[in-house]
This record gives sequence, structure tokens and C-alpha cells, in this order.
Amino acid sequence: MAKNSAAPVYDESSIQRLNPREHIRLRPGMYVGGTDVRAMHHLVYEIVDNAIDRCLAGFASKIEVRIHTNNSITVEDDGRGIPVETHSTGISALEVVMTKLHAGGKFNEEGGAYKVSGGLHGVGAAVVNALSETCIVEVFRGGKVHKQSYSRGVPKGPKEEVGETDRTGTKTTFKPDDEIFDVTEYNADTLTARLRELAFLNRGLRIILIDERDSKPKEKEFHYEGGLVEFVEHINKSKQKLHDKVIYFEH
Repeated sequence: MAKNSAAPVYDESSIQRLNPREHIRLRPGMYVGGTDVRAMHHLVYEIVDNAIDRCLAGFASKIEVRIHTNNSITVEDDGRGIPVETHSTGISALEVVMTKLHAGGKFNEEGGAYKVSGGLHGVGAAVVNALSETCIVEVFRGGKVHKQSYSRGVPKGPKEEVGETDRTGTKTTFKPDDEIFDVTEYNADTLTARLRELAFLNRGLRIILIDERDSKPKEKEFHYEGGLVEFVEHINKSKQKLHDKVIYFEH
């Protein structure tokens, strides 16, 4: 067979290796399912799921999701706060969580920081960071407030101690990158439906959604002590019921 002289050269120089941030931005569909509006909303779900894991571990009880006027999002919980001490890699544990794939406290079967977890792959925060134009994380831990800012997944500087506090928790504010996503405007109804379901599925958890985009901010709170029982009652509200009382089991 004759060789195609016009074929591109394929040798050792053709082999490329991308760092995690570059790969996430090049192939966002592998991590959030695409670049459409559904994928953009998935960024919120990733950070909220991390907060729910802290609630499942028994260290948090409230999550607040805030839509700002510029369509950036803040997710805040009252958990222990992401560790901020220096990691074995030489950077803060916070920066490891926010910039490295498969990093977190959910992998160990025994002795890990989370006995129960909704997410075990350890990519959520790093993916959200890489796909955001800006991302700011504030950690309230050990009586101190720690802060680190990022631009498209790249730290703008090291983690800083910026104040003192008597509370604990993690606050993440991010703005989806319009270089990645087709749409960067959040739909409050979409977030409402998702957050309501998560509150139903995590009995006792309190989730608050605040939309600041109107002249008068709109606030919704989701809190269901009945959990799945209330969920079934909710979806059956306009339907003919086979049983008046929801039957459920716990183990």
C-alpha cells in the first residue's frame, strides 16, 4: 500500500499529557455531561452533594444556596470546614480538594472522615472550580476564617487566614465560565425542584434557597422531618391514593 505523503506526522511529539484542569476544561462532558444549561446546573449539585455528605456524617444540619445578581452561586454549610493544614503534597489540604481529582476524605473503608457518603469519586469541587470563571472558598474552622480564590481553576494565591470566627463551615462562591457553557443564567425552578428532593431524601436536613436577582430577594426553605414519607405524600397530593397512610420501613 502506498504511503500517504500528506498524512500528519505521528511520533513521540504527537503524544500529549494534560493536567487535570486542562482535561476538565477540554472535555467537560466527561465530568458534568456537556456544556448546556443542564450541565451548568450540575455544578451546583456537585457542591451541594459535598455539603450533604457532611450532613450525613453528622457534622452539619443546614445548607444555604444563594443565587447572586450576576448569576454566581454561593453554597454554604455549617459543617466542620474543609481541612486547611498543609498536605503531604506541600500545599494546603483545601487547595488539594479544589484542584486535584480524586481527592477527599471519602475513600477509606475504615477510618475515613466519612462513614456514609453520597459521592465517592472525589472530583466534584475540583471540576466546579475548573469550569468556573471565578471561585472563592471560605473555610470557618478552628476559630479562624481561611480564604482562597481561583480563576478558571488556577489559584490566585495561597490560602490566607483572613479573620477570626466562632462558627464552623464551608462557603463556596463560583461563577460558571461563559467560555465553557452555552448558558450561564440559573433557573430558580430547576434548583428548587432539586433541592426539595434532596431535603426529602435527607430527613431533618434544612436547605435554604435565596434568589437575589429580583428587587426583593425570594427565599424558600426545605425541611422535612418525615423524609421519604413526606416525599410520597407530596408527589401523591393530586393523585388518587391506594392507601391513606404511607407504609415505610427503617433498618
